[in-house]
Amino acid sequence: MLTLCEAAEKLRSRRLSPVELTRECLARIERLDPTLNAFITVTAELALEQARRAEAEIIGGNYRGPLHGVPIAVKDLFDTEGVRTTAASNQYRERVPAKDAEVVQRLKRAGAVIVGKTNMHEFAFGMSGVVSAFGPTRNPWNPERIAGGSSSGSAAAVAAGMCVAALGSDTSGSGRCPPALCGVVGMRPSAGVFSLEGVVPLCTSFDTVSPIVSSVLDVLPLSKLSNIQEPDASDQFGLPLDGSNLAVSRDLRRLRVGVARSHFFDDLQADVARALEEALKVLSHLVAEIREVDVPRDAFRTIFDAEIYEFHEAMAAKTPELYQPLTLFRVQKTAGITATDYIRERRRLEQFRADAEKVFEQVDVVITPTTPVTAPKLSELQALAIPDVRPFEMKYLLRNTAPFSSLFWPSISVPCGFSSDGLPIGMQISARPQADSRALHLAYVYEQATEWGKRHPALGESDKQLALDE
Repeated sequence: MLTLCEAAEKLRSRRLSPVELTRECLARIERLDPTLNAFITVTAELALEQARRAEAEIIGGNYRGPLHGVPIAVKDLFDTEGVRTTAASNQYRERVPAKDAEVVQRLKRAGAVIVGKTNMHEFAFGMSGVVSAFGPTRNPWNPERIAGGSSSGSAAAVAAGMCVAALGSDTSGSGRCPPALCGVVGMRPSAGVFSLEGVVPLCTSFDTVSPIVSSVLDVLPLSKLSNIQEPDASDQFGLPLDGSNLAVSRDLRRLRVGVARSHFFDDLQADVARALEEALKVLSHLVAEIREVDVPRDAFRTIFDAEIYEFHEAMAAKTPELYQPLTLFRVQKTAGITATDYIRERRRLEQFRADAEKVFEQVDVVITPTTPVTAPKLSELQALAIPDVRPFEMKYLLRNTAPFSSLFWPSISVPCGFSSDGLPIGMQISARPQADSRALHLAYVYEQATEWGKRHPALGESDKQLALDE
Protein backbone atom coordinates (compact mmCIF):
# COMPACT_ATOMS: atom_id res chain seq x y z
CA MET A 1 0.00 0.00 0.00
CA LEU A 2 1.14 3.54 -0.64
CA THR A 3 2.44 5.58 2.26
CA LEU A 4 1.16 9.12 2.71
CA CYS A 5 4.36 10.60 1.28
CA GLU A 6 4.27 8.23 -1.70
CA ALA A 7 0.63 9.04 -2.37
CA ALA A 8 1.32 12.77 -2.04
CA GLU A 9 4.09 12.62 -4.65
CA LYS A 10 1.91 10.66 -7.08
CA LEU A 11 -0.94 13.14 -6.60
CA ARG A 12 1.34 16.18 -6.95
CA SER A 13 2.85 14.85 -10.18
CA ARG A 14 -0.63 13.87 -11.44
CA ARG A 15 0.36 10.22 -11.83
CA LEU A 16 -2.55 9.42 -9.52
CA SER A 17 -5.97 11.04 -9.35
CA PRO A 18 -7.47 12.09 -5.99
CA VAL A 19 -10.83 10.78 -7.23
CA GLU A 20 -9.36 7.42 -8.23
CA LEU A 21 -7.54 7.06 -4.92
CA THR A 22 -10.61 8.07 -2.91
CA ARG A 23 -12.86 5.66 -4.79
CA GLU A 24 -10.48 2.83 -4.06
CA CYS A 25 -10.35 3.65 -0.34
CA LEU A 26 -14.14 3.78 -0.26
CA ALA A 27 -14.27 0.44 -2.08
CA ARG A 28 -12.02 -1.10 0.54
CA ILE A 29 -14.19 0.32 3.29
CA GLU A 30 -17.30 -1.15 1.67
CA ARG A 31 -15.68 -4.56 1.34
CA LEU A 32 -13.66 -4.82 4.56
CA ASP A 33 -15.51 -2.79 7.15
CA PRO A 34 -18.38 -5.24 7.64
CA THR A 35 -15.71 -7.51 9.15
CA LEU A 36 -13.37 -5.00 10.81
CA ASN A 37 -15.93 -2.41 11.98
CA ALA A 38 -13.31 0.35 11.86
CA PHE A 39 -15.78 3.10 10.91
CA ILE A 40 -18.80 4.56 12.66
CA THR A 41 -19.68 6.95 9.84
CA VAL A 42 -18.45 6.79 6.24
CA THR A 43 -18.62 10.16 4.47
CA ALA A 44 -18.53 8.85 0.90
CA GLU A 45 -20.36 11.74 -0.80
CA LEU A 46 -18.35 14.37 1.06
CA ALA A 47 -15.10 12.54 0.29
CA LEU A 48 -15.82 12.34 -3.44
CA GLU A 49 -16.80 16.02 -3.50
CA GLN A 50 -13.53 16.93 -1.77
CA ALA A 51 -11.57 14.64 -4.10
CA ARG A 52 -13.08 16.24 -7.22
CA ARG A 53 -12.24 19.69 -5.87
CA ALA A 54 -8.69 18.60 -5.08
CA GLU A 55 -8.26 17.13 -8.54
CA ALA A 56 -9.44 20.32 -10.22
CA GLU A 57 -7.13 22.43 -8.07
CA ILE A 58 -4.09 20.25 -8.73
CA ILE A 59 -4.74 20.20 -12.47
CA GLY A 60 -5.13 23.98 -12.31
CA GLY A 61 -1.73 24.38 -10.68
CA ASN A 62 -3.08 25.16 -7.19
CA TYR A 63 -1.32 22.40 -5.25
CA ARG A 64 -1.76 23.00 -1.52
CA GLY A 65 0.84 20.58 -0.17
CA PRO A 66 1.36 16.95 0.82
CA LEU A 67 -2.14 16.40 2.25
CA HIS A 68 -3.89 17.69 -0.88
CA GLY A 69 -6.18 14.99 -2.26
CA VAL A 70 -5.09 12.39 0.33
CA PRO A 71 -7.88 10.22 1.85
CA ILE A 72 -7.72 10.53 5.65
CA ALA A 73 -9.95 9.12 8.40
CA VAL A 74 -10.72 10.95 11.64
CA LYS A 75 -11.39 9.39 15.03
CA ASP A 76 -15.00 9.95 16.04
CA LEU A 77 -14.19 12.33 18.87
CA PHE A 78 -13.07 15.14 16.54
CA ASP A 79 -15.98 17.46 15.80
CA THR A 80 -16.96 17.56 12.13
CA GLU A 81 -19.34 20.19 10.85
CA GLY A 82 -22.57 18.62 9.65
CA VAL A 83 -21.34 15.07 10.33
CA ARG A 84 -22.21 13.33 13.57
CA THR A 85 -19.52 12.98 16.21
CA THR A 86 -20.51 10.22 18.62
CA ALA A 87 -17.40 9.38 20.69
CA ALA A 88 -18.73 5.81 20.17
CA SER A 89 -21.47 6.46 22.74
CA ASN A 90 -25.25 6.47 22.73
CA GLN A 91 -24.92 9.68 24.75
CA TYR A 92 -23.83 11.36 21.50
CA ARG A 93 -25.40 9.05 18.91
CA GLU A 94 -27.29 11.88 17.18
CA ARG A 95 -24.88 14.72 17.98
CA VAL A 96 -24.03 16.78 14.88
CA PRO A 97 -21.54 19.60 15.54
CA ALA A 98 -22.00 22.97 13.90
CA LYS A 99 -18.25 23.53 13.67
CA ASP A 100 -15.17 21.51 12.84
CA ALA A 101 -12.48 20.80 15.40
CA GLU A 102 -9.42 22.97 14.80
CA VAL A 103 -7.37 20.07 13.41
CA VAL A 104 -10.22 19.13 11.07
CA GLN A 105 -10.36 22.72 9.83
CA ARG A 106 -6.65 22.50 9.13
CA LEU A 107 -7.12 19.19 7.29
CA LYS A 108 -9.71 20.81 5.05
CA ARG A 109 -7.54 23.87 4.41
CA ALA A 110 -4.73 21.52 3.41
CA GLY A 111 -7.05 19.92 0.84
CA ALA A 112 -7.32 16.52 2.52
CA VAL A 113 -10.17 14.15 1.67
CA ILE A 114 -12.07 12.96 4.76
CA VAL A 115 -13.43 9.47 4.15
CA GLY A 116 -15.10 8.96 7.51
CA LYS A 117 -15.18 8.88 11.30
CA THR A 118 -13.48 5.91 12.90
CA ASN A 119 -14.68 3.64 15.68
CA MET A 120 -13.16 3.90 19.14
CA HIS A 121 -13.46 2.83 22.76
CA GLU A 122 -16.44 4.73 24.19
CA PHE A 123 -15.38 8.26 25.17
CA ALA A 124 -11.76 7.05 24.81
CA PHE A 125 -12.10 5.59 28.32
CA GLY A 126 -10.38 2.26 27.72
CA MET A 127 -7.57 0.56 25.82
CA SER A 128 -9.22 -2.44 24.19
CA GLY A 129 -11.49 -0.91 21.54
CA VAL A 130 -14.08 -3.49 22.55
CA VAL A 131 -16.46 -1.14 24.38
CA SER A 132 -18.36 0.91 21.80
CA ALA A 133 -22.02 1.61 21.17
CA PHE A 134 -21.29 0.56 17.59
CA GLY A 135 -19.57 -2.72 18.37
CA PRO A 136 -15.88 -3.64 18.72
CA THR A 137 -13.20 -2.94 16.14
CA ARG A 138 -11.37 -6.04 14.90
CA ASN A 139 -7.72 -6.40 14.01
CA PRO A 140 -6.92 -6.59 10.26
CA TRP A 141 -4.21 -9.19 10.93
CA ASN A 142 -6.71 -11.49 12.62
CA PRO A 143 -10.35 -10.42 13.11
CA GLU A 144 -10.58 -12.63 16.19
CA ARG A 145 -8.13 -10.24 17.88
CA ILE A 146 -8.65 -6.75 19.26
CA ALA A 147 -7.26 -3.67 17.52
CA GLY A 148 -6.46 -1.95 20.81
CA GLY A 149 -7.88 1.31 22.04
CA SER A 150 -9.01 3.84 22.21
CA SER A 151 -8.00 4.80 18.64
CA SER A 152 -8.93 1.31 17.45
CA GLY A 153 -10.68 2.23 14.22
CA SER A 154 -8.01 4.68 13.10
CA ALA A 155 -5.23 2.09 13.43
CA ALA A 156 -7.27 -0.69 11.83
CA ALA A 157 -8.28 1.56 8.92
CA VAL A 158 -4.68 2.52 8.15
CA ALA A 159 -3.46 -1.09 8.46
CA ALA A 160 -6.21 -2.30 6.12
CA GLY A 161 -5.64 0.42 3.52
CA MET A 162 -9.11 1.90 3.99
CA CYS A 163 -7.43 5.30 4.21
CA VAL A 164 -3.90 6.55 3.65
CA ALA A 165 -3.57 8.08 7.14
CA ALA A 166 -5.74 8.78 10.16
CA LEU A 167 -6.03 11.01 13.17
CA GLY A 168 -6.34 9.38 16.57
CA SER A 169 -5.90 10.68 20.09
CA ASP A 170 -3.67 9.62 22.96
CA THR A 171 -4.22 10.03 26.70
CA SER A 172 -2.64 6.92 28.22
CA GLY A 173 -1.47 5.24 25.04
CA SER A 174 -4.50 5.33 22.74
CA GLY A 175 -2.41 6.53 19.81
CA ARG A 176 0.40 3.99 20.35
CA CYS A 177 -1.23 0.79 21.59
CA PRO A 178 -3.56 0.29 18.56
CA PRO A 179 -0.80 1.04 16.01
CA ALA A 180 1.49 -1.46 17.78
CA LEU A 181 -1.19 -4.16 17.71
CA CYS A 182 -2.14 -3.39 14.10
CA GLY A 183 1.39 -3.09 12.66
CA VAL A 184 1.44 0.63 11.83
CA VAL A 185 3.06 3.80 13.24
CA GLY A 186 1.53 5.97 15.96
CA MET A 187 2.97 9.17 17.42
CA ARG A 188 2.25 10.91 20.72
CA PRO A 189 3.78 14.41 20.33
CA SER A 190 4.94 16.85 22.96
CA ALA A 191 2.36 18.91 24.82
CA GLY A 192 0.81 21.75 22.86
CA VAL A 193 1.72 20.57 19.37
CA PHE A 194 -1.90 20.12 18.29
CA SER A 195 -5.00 22.09 19.25
CA LEU A 196 -7.61 20.21 21.27
CA GLU A 197 -10.36 22.68 20.38
CA GLY A 198 -13.39 20.72 19.25
CA VAL A 199 -12.06 17.38 20.52
CA VAL A 200 -14.24 15.43 22.97
CA PRO A 201 -11.99 15.21 26.05
CA LEU A 202 -11.01 12.32 28.25
CA CYS A 203 -8.47 14.01 30.50
CA THR A 204 -7.38 17.41 29.21
CA SER A 205 -4.09 17.46 31.11
CA PHE A 206 -2.87 14.41 29.19
CA ASP A 207 -4.94 14.39 25.95
CA THR A 208 -3.25 14.96 22.61
CA VAL A 209 -3.95 14.45 18.92
CA SER A 210 -2.07 11.43 17.57
CA PRO A 211 -1.10 10.88 13.91
CA ILE A 212 -1.53 7.23 12.84
CA VAL A 213 0.24 6.32 9.60
CA SER A 214 1.93 3.47 7.75
CA SER A 215 5.48 4.87 7.85
CA VAL A 216 7.48 7.18 10.10
CA LEU A 217 8.02 9.77 7.39
CA ASP A 218 4.24 10.15 7.07
CA VAL A 219 4.11 11.85 10.48
CA LEU A 220 5.76 14.94 9.00
CA PRO A 221 2.98 16.13 6.65
CA LEU A 222 0.42 15.63 9.43
CA SER A 223 2.53 17.74 11.77
CA LYS A 224 1.59 20.72 9.57
CA LEU A 225 -1.80 20.53 11.32
CA SER A 226 0.05 21.81 14.36
CA ASN A 227 -1.08 25.00 16.04
CA ILE A 228 2.57 26.04 16.19
CA GLN A 229 3.23 28.07 13.10
CA GLU A 230 6.48 27.64 11.21
CA PRO A 231 7.74 30.42 8.92
CA ASP A 232 9.41 28.06 6.44
CA ALA A 233 8.90 24.67 4.82
CA SER A 234 9.85 22.68 7.90
CA ASP A 235 7.33 20.79 9.97
CA GLN A 236 6.56 21.42 13.65
CA PHE A 237 9.34 19.05 14.65
CA GLY A 238 12.00 21.06 12.82
CA LEU A 239 12.30 18.56 9.98
CA PRO A 240 11.78 19.29 6.26
CA LEU A 241 8.57 17.83 4.92
CA ASP A 242 10.39 15.73 2.35
CA GLY A 243 12.28 14.08 5.19
CA SER A 244 15.60 14.99 3.60
CA ASN A 245 17.51 15.40 6.82
CA LEU A 246 16.06 12.14 8.11
CA ALA A 247 17.10 10.34 4.96
CA VAL A 248 20.57 11.90 4.80
CA SER A 249 21.38 11.79 8.51
CA ARG A 250 21.49 8.03 8.78
CA ASP A 251 24.58 8.23 10.94
CA LEU A 252 23.37 8.44 14.53
CA ARG A 253 26.76 7.69 16.03
CA ARG A 254 26.36 10.40 18.66
CA LEU A 255 22.93 9.26 19.81
CA ARG A 256 22.78 7.66 23.25
CA VAL A 257 19.97 5.14 23.63
CA GLY A 258 18.50 4.16 26.98
CA VAL A 259 16.66 0.88 27.47
CA ALA A 260 14.17 0.99 30.35
CA ARG A 261 14.23 -2.70 31.28
CA SER A 262 12.98 -2.41 34.84
CA HIS A 263 9.19 -2.93 34.82
CA PHE A 264 8.80 -2.23 31.09
CA PHE A 265 10.44 -5.52 30.06
CA ASP A 266 8.88 -7.58 32.88
CA ASP A 267 6.67 -10.54 31.95
CA LEU A 268 6.86 -9.96 28.21
CA GLN A 269 5.26 -12.42 25.84
CA ALA A 270 8.14 -14.53 24.47
CA ASP A 271 7.74 -13.27 20.90
CA VAL A 272 7.70 -9.65 22.09
CA ALA A 273 10.87 -10.18 24.13
CA ARG A 274 12.61 -11.78 21.14
CA ALA A 275 11.55 -8.99 18.76
CA LEU A 276 12.80 -6.25 21.11
CA GLU A 277 16.18 -7.92 21.60
CA GLU A 278 16.58 -8.25 17.83
CA ALA A 279 15.61 -4.59 17.39
CA LEU A 280 18.23 -3.55 19.94
CA LYS A 281 20.85 -5.54 18.00
CA VAL A 282 19.95 -3.57 14.87
CA LEU A 283 20.14 -0.29 16.78
CA SER A 284 23.50 -1.19 18.33
CA HIS A 285 25.06 -0.80 14.88
CA LEU A 286 23.46 2.62 14.34
CA VAL A 287 23.97 4.57 17.58
CA ALA A 288 26.75 5.67 19.90
CA GLU A 289 25.75 3.50 22.82
CA ILE A 290 22.93 1.55 24.39
CA ARG A 291 22.66 1.47 28.17
CA GLU A 292 20.02 0.54 30.71
CA VAL A 293 18.19 3.36 32.46
CA ASP A 294 15.46 3.67 35.06
CA VAL A 295 12.33 5.60 34.15
CA PRO A 296 10.06 6.45 37.12
CA ARG A 297 6.40 5.49 36.90
CA ASP A 298 3.32 7.03 38.44
CA ALA A 299 -0.31 6.91 37.33
CA PHE A 300 -1.52 10.25 38.79
CA ARG A 301 -5.01 8.80 39.01
CA THR A 302 -6.24 11.76 41.07
CA ILE A 303 -5.76 14.11 38.09
CA PHE A 304 -7.20 11.61 35.63
CA ASP A 305 -10.25 10.86 37.76
CA ALA A 306 -11.02 14.49 38.61
CA GLU A 307 -10.89 15.67 34.99
CA ILE A 308 -12.81 12.68 33.65
CA TYR A 309 -15.57 13.08 36.22
CA GLU A 310 -15.84 16.83 35.63
CA PHE A 311 -16.73 16.16 31.98
CA HIS A 312 -19.08 13.23 32.62
CA GLU A 313 -20.80 14.25 35.86
CA ALA A 314 -23.93 15.74 34.30
CA MET A 315 -24.44 12.93 31.76
CA ALA A 316 -23.83 10.23 34.36
CA ALA A 317 -26.50 11.77 36.57
CA LYS A 318 -29.06 12.51 33.86
CA THR A 319 -28.81 9.61 31.39
CA PRO A 320 -26.64 6.87 32.89
CA GLU A 321 -28.43 4.22 30.85
CA LEU A 322 -26.95 5.62 27.63
CA TYR A 323 -23.43 4.57 28.60
CA GLN A 324 -22.07 1.11 27.93
CA PRO A 325 -22.04 -0.67 31.33
CA LEU A 326 -18.23 -0.72 31.66
CA THR A 327 -17.93 2.98 30.84
CA LEU A 328 -20.60 3.90 33.38
CA PHE A 329 -18.82 1.79 36.00
CA ARG A 330 -15.55 3.57 35.28
CA VAL A 331 -17.11 7.04 35.27
CA GLN A 332 -18.79 6.41 38.61
CA LYS A 333 -15.47 5.23 40.08
CA THR A 334 -13.87 8.59 39.27
CA ALA A 335 -16.15 10.57 41.60
CA GLY A 336 -15.10 12.04 44.92
CA ILE A 337 -11.85 13.90 44.21
CA THR A 338 -11.61 17.14 46.19
CA ALA A 339 -10.15 20.38 44.89
CA THR A 340 -7.42 20.14 47.52
CA ASP A 341 -6.47 16.62 46.38
CA TYR A 342 -6.35 17.79 42.76
CA ILE A 343 -4.15 20.83 43.47
CA ARG A 344 -1.70 18.78 45.53
CA GLU A 345 -1.48 16.18 42.78
CA ARG A 346 -0.78 18.86 40.17
CA ARG A 347 2.14 20.10 42.24
CA ARG A 348 3.44 16.57 42.68
CA LEU A 349 3.20 15.98 38.92
CA GLU A 350 5.36 19.03 38.19
CA GLN A 351 8.10 17.81 40.52
CA PHE A 352 7.82 14.25 39.18
CA ARG A 353 8.33 15.44 35.62
CA ALA A 354 11.33 17.57 36.56
CA ASP A 355 12.96 14.65 38.37
CA ALA A 356 12.21 12.17 35.58
CA GLU A 357 13.83 14.34 32.91
CA LYS A 358 17.19 13.87 34.62
CA VAL A 359 17.43 10.57 32.71
CA PHE A 360 18.25 12.65 29.64
CA GLU A 361 21.54 13.65 31.23
CA GLN A 362 22.57 10.06 30.45
CA VAL A 363 20.75 9.31 27.19
CA ASP A 364 18.96 11.03 24.32
CA VAL A 365 16.06 8.60 23.80
CA VAL A 366 14.44 5.78 25.77
CA ILE A 367 13.25 2.48 24.29
CA THR A 368 10.63 0.03 25.57
CA PRO A 369 8.19 -2.44 24.04
CA THR A 370 5.00 -0.56 23.19
CA THR A 371 2.84 -3.33 24.65
CA PRO A 372 3.99 -6.42 26.59
CA VAL A 373 1.88 -8.72 24.39
CA THR A 374 0.51 -8.97 20.87
CA ALA A 375 -3.20 -8.37 20.28
CA PRO A 376 -5.30 -10.42 22.74
CA LYS A 377 -8.33 -12.33 21.53
CA LEU A 378 -11.54 -10.34 21.45
CA SER A 379 -13.26 -13.17 23.32
CA GLU A 380 -10.81 -12.76 26.24
CA LEU A 381 -11.97 -9.20 26.80
CA GLN A 382 -15.63 -9.95 26.27
CA ALA A 383 -15.52 -12.78 28.83
CA LEU A 384 -14.19 -10.57 31.64
CA ALA A 385 -16.47 -9.31 34.38
CA ILE A 386 -16.56 -5.52 34.65
CA PRO A 387 -14.23 -5.20 37.68
CA ASP A 388 -11.62 -7.38 35.95
CA VAL A 389 -11.24 -5.36 32.75
CA ARG A 390 -9.07 -2.53 34.02
CA PRO A 391 -6.46 -4.86 35.59
CA PHE A 392 -6.35 -6.75 32.30
CA GLU A 393 -5.82 -3.54 30.32
CA MET A 394 -3.18 -2.29 32.77
CA LYS A 395 -1.21 -5.53 32.60
CA TYR A 396 -1.42 -6.20 28.87
CA LEU A 397 -2.16 -2.95 27.07
CA LEU A 398 -1.31 0.38 28.72
CA ARG A 399 1.39 -0.64 31.20
CA ASN A 400 4.22 0.58 28.99
CA THR A 401 2.54 3.60 27.41
CA ALA A 402 0.80 5.28 30.36
CA PRO A 403 4.00 6.30 32.20
CA PHE A 404 5.18 8.33 29.22
CA SER A 405 1.77 9.99 29.00
CA SER A 406 2.12 11.18 32.60
CA LEU A 407 5.53 12.59 31.70
CA PHE A 408 4.18 13.94 28.36
CA TRP A 409 7.35 12.80 26.61
CA PRO A 410 7.02 12.55 22.82
CA SER A 411 6.78 8.84 21.98
CA ILE A 412 6.42 6.92 18.75
CA SER A 413 5.49 3.28 18.22
CA VAL A 414 7.09 1.61 15.20
CA PRO A 415 6.72 -2.02 14.02
CA CYS A 416 9.65 -4.19 15.12
CA GLY A 417 8.58 -7.74 14.37
CA PHE A 418 5.85 -10.36 14.31
CA SER A 419 4.84 -13.18 16.59
CA SER A 420 4.93 -16.82 15.56
CA ASP A 421 1.22 -16.58 14.77
CA GLY A 422 1.66 -13.53 12.55
CA LEU A 423 0.66 -10.69 14.87
CA PRO A 424 2.53 -7.34 14.83
CA ILE A 425 4.85 -6.18 17.61
CA GLY A 426 5.68 -2.55 18.36
CA MET A 427 8.73 -0.76 19.77
CA GLN A 428 8.26 2.54 21.60
CA ILE A 429 10.86 5.31 21.28
CA SER A 430 10.56 8.30 23.62
CA ALA A 431 12.49 11.57 23.96
CA ARG A 432 12.57 14.59 26.23
CA PRO A 433 9.70 17.12 25.89
CA GLN A 434 9.96 19.18 22.68
CA ALA A 435 12.59 16.77 21.27
CA ASP A 436 10.07 15.01 19.03
CA SER A 437 12.55 15.02 16.15
CA ARG A 438 14.97 12.76 18.07
CA ALA A 439 12.37 10.05 18.52
CA LEU A 440 11.22 10.44 14.92
CA HIS A 441 14.76 10.33 13.58
CA LEU A 442 15.69 7.10 15.33
CA ALA A 443 12.33 5.53 14.42
CA TYR A 444 12.86 6.43 10.76
CA VAL A 445 16.39 5.07 10.59
CA TYR A 446 15.32 1.86 12.33
CA GLU A 447 12.38 1.51 9.95
CA GLN A 448 14.70 1.93 6.96
CA ALA A 449 17.08 -0.71 8.34
CA THR A 450 14.33 -3.34 8.64
CA GLU A 451 11.45 -4.72 6.61
CA TRP A 452 8.74 -4.89 9.28
CA GLY A 453 6.87 -1.79 8.15
CA LYS A 454 6.51 -3.16 4.63
CA ARG A 455 4.31 -6.07 5.65
CA HIS A 456 0.56 -5.79 5.22
CA PRO A 457 -2.30 -7.99 6.40
CA ALA A 458 -3.75 -10.52 3.97
CA LEU A 459 -7.24 -9.20 3.45
CA GLY A 460 -8.62 -11.82 1.12
CA GLU A 461 -7.42 -13.74 -1.90
CA SER A 462 -9.86 -11.84 -4.10
CA ASP A 463 -8.20 -8.48 -3.49
CA LYS A 464 -7.63 -6.78 -6.81
CA GLN A 465 -4.57 -4.64 -7.32
CA LEU A 466 -5.49 -1.06 -6.50
CA ALA A 467 -3.75 2.24 -7.23
CA LEU A 468 -2.88 2.55 -3.56
CA ASP A 469 -1.07 -0.80 -3.69
CA GLU A 470 2.57 -0.86 -4.72
